Amino acid sequence: MQHGFAMPPTPPAHTVLRLNPDVVAQRMEEAVVLVHLKTNRIYELNRTGAVFWELLAAGYDRAAVQAQMGRRFAVNATMLEGEIDRLVVHLLTEGLIYSETTA
Repeated sequence: MQHGFAMPPTPPAHTVLRLNPDVVAQRMEEAVVLVHLKTNRIYELNRTGAVFWELLAAGYDRAAVQAQMGRRFAVNATMLEGEIDRLVVHLLTEGLIYSETTA
């Protein structure tokens, strides 16, 4: 629980994450800046968040994104999964991505 409200749960593994078409992204050195065109809110993803966004934009699913990031960054797999979970929840909460459940 953060800031007095409960964070939504991380989507189940069979959920496909998609970029919101109302969000534009621009690489700025090691970061990615996102602008949500419907809300005019601006977000900045750090280096690892930027890699996550770009892999998702390239069509990788959650498992492939995690595998690619695990190869790129020297980090414990459990720690990486937790960081990705937190990022996914934040991006979903802000409406920057959405999820679709597959059968």
